[in-house]
Amino acid sequence: MAVTESGPEVVLLMGPPGAGKGTQAALLAEARELRKLSTGDMLRAHVGRGTDLGVKAKGIMDAGELVPDELIVAMVRSELDGMEPVRALLDGFPRTPVQAAALDELLADEGAELTAAVALEVEEDELVRRLEGRARQEGRSDDNESTIRNRMEVYRRQTQPLLDYYDERGKLERVSGMGSVEDVFERVTGVLP
Repeated sequence: MAVTESGPEVVLLMGPPGAGKGTQAALLAEARELRKLSTGDMLRAHVGRGTDLGVKAKGIMDAGELVPDELIVAMVRSELDGMEPVRALLDGFPRTPVQAAALDELLADEGAELTAAVALEVEEDELVRRLEGRARQEGRSDDNESTIRNRMEVYRRQTQPLLDYYDERGKLERVSGMGSVEDVFERVTGVLP
């Protein structure tokens, strides 16, 4: 399914650990010709290239601190600058309403706006099952049911304000992440214009 119209499109994909976000992000980016922007990847790339932003971020990360919003926003801006039209899939950013507001301003500066914030929703017991299976495959004994359920609670607590932010703006699309990869992908693409 290739996209015929190639105007601006910016999609935010959200979901708890184990929801299949990485799989869906890869499929969506390819199908809709979007550049996948992951804050983790951007941080590593800037640090690896030794850019001014990367040097600042490395110093902060080496001190064990969180990289501040303005630095993350600057990295996103550097990725979007010169993208004509802006066609991006956001993964891992924004994480807070403050970052979401900064993204809105940044996109407006670039002549674009968020197309949709897609939240993959999966029943907690299924997430636990998926993550326990992944932990066994990867030999990670730290991912037990108690740890996984705590991660789910942290995700819910941190993400709810962001879901509310996009819901209030009519941008939130909730999609079931249950079922096959193909079924979930069909549901995700079905909520996008």
